[in-house]
Amino acid sequence: MYLGLDLGTSGIKGVVIDDAQQLVAEARAPLTVARPHPGWSEQSPAEWLSATSDVMAALGSQIDMSAVKAIGLSGQMHGATLIDAKGDVLRPCILWNDTRSHAEAARMDADPQFRHVSGNIVFPGFTAPKLAWVKNNETNVFAATDKVLLPKDYLRLWLTGVAVSEMSDAAGTSWLDVGARDWSDDLLAATGLERAHMPSLVEGSAVSGTLRPELASNWGLPAGIPVAGGGGDNAATAIGVGVTKPGQAFLSLGTSGVIFAATERYAPAPDTAVHTFCHALPDTWHQMGVILSAADALEWYGRLVRQTPAALTGALEGVAAPGRALFLPYLGGERTPHNDARIRGALIGLQNETDTAAGTRAVLEGVSFALKDNLDALAATGTQINNLIAVGGGSASRVWLRTLATCLGVPIAVPVSGDFGAAFGAARLGMMAVSNDLTIATPPKIAETLEPEAQHKDAFAEAHIRYRSTYSALRTLS
Repeated sequence: MYLGLDLGTSGIKGVVIDDAQQLVAEARAPLTVARPHPGWSEQSPAEWLSATSDVMAALGSQIDMSAVKAIGLSGQMHGATLIDAKGDVLRPCILWNDTRSHAEAARMDADPQFRHVSGNIVFPGFTAPKLAWVKNNETNVFAATDKVLLPKDYLRLWLTGVAVSEMSDAAGTSWLDVGARDWSDDLLAATGLERAHMPSLVEGSAVSGTLRPELASNWGLPAGIPVAGGGGDNAATAIGVGVTKPGQAFLSLGTSGVIFAATERYAPAPDTAVHTFCHALPDTWHQMGVILSAADALEWYGRLVRQTPAALTGALEGVAAPGRALFLPYLGGERTPHNDARIRGALIGLQNETDTAAGTRAVLEGVSFALKDNLDALAATGTQINNLIAVGGGSASRVWLRTLATCLGVPIAVPVSGDFGAAFGAARLGMMAVSNDLTIATPPKIAETLEPEAQHKDAFAEAHIRYRSTYSALRTLS
């Protein structure tokens, strides 16, 4: 059996799969996010450890953990976890959706070497500008920093005692030479850091260390069990759904929204705001468009009208032509294609007839239009996507997926019942680490494929034009 741990924003999930890659146990523990100031988003790394212990206890109550052969890790990307020379955490982790460092990001992005070497825009959510912000605003913390770790890699440090990262997660820091798959000394120096501040690097399918004996004993795991490099959450999800080769792609409707396409070569296109990162497998890369609020936007609307997202989408009957109400899902800024940390969301075009259902449709459509912008940005890089596999919590809504298929003009495949997300992908990476078989990441069986609805094609195209015009107007007000 193989264990996958995914450190998400809202919780930690653990799954155990058997040698046939069938799920045999799963557990989850929630996490909280602190927002002490507008645009800030932080988490306590200590909470990650206690939540992991809860997940392991829950898994141990379901199965005999002594048969687990390897562990794989996945996690939210870009977070800055700062560790001193004693191994103590210096401050709460600054998360991926924190935009406080927008000024630092802009200054870094104006330095040509960052785009040239990292292959990407320096987004405010990436790790390097966060460290620049700490250097400018928390001088003592920066001076005491001995290691900078991404969230899952801090979890790895606790599990194994070694500071190690892997290529897919490291690519989102703005410090990695993504083509060479190595830290860039020049980019680190531009942030006031050295290679010694960074963890060592392995491929996601390689062994990074072994579980500490006391934890193995506490959790009923074998002594010396290996821990794989793993992957950032999206790369691990790609492993989970078998998106590893050119022409394969997935759509994720999680807290954020992602369109992810695997590539066989490094082909950066930073001007498009498309992310070009290493994949979790050797000699493989991927391109990715990211919006910061997808299912999170529906959660926000649910709190506003005091209904659950499932109830809101469940009340809708099929796809309809877009109405007058228009939602822009920029609740905390945006990445692809706008790279705009200051922009904020809007719900406009309201009229007497606008009811809760119309508001729900506007939210689903607004997220769909934002993802259409991402698809167009990917197309501008030469990446063509002919179909998508749907994953993430939002993909439970067939109405939303049909809306997306119609808006994007791309068929969307829905896997058979099961979880093929980041935790499952992490377990597969653990399996690869001990088997040296990189071919096991095959796509899941497809339950149904949702085709674009031709009768609404023109209406969605017209509404998307209005959406883009509204963004331009909103930007002048933000």
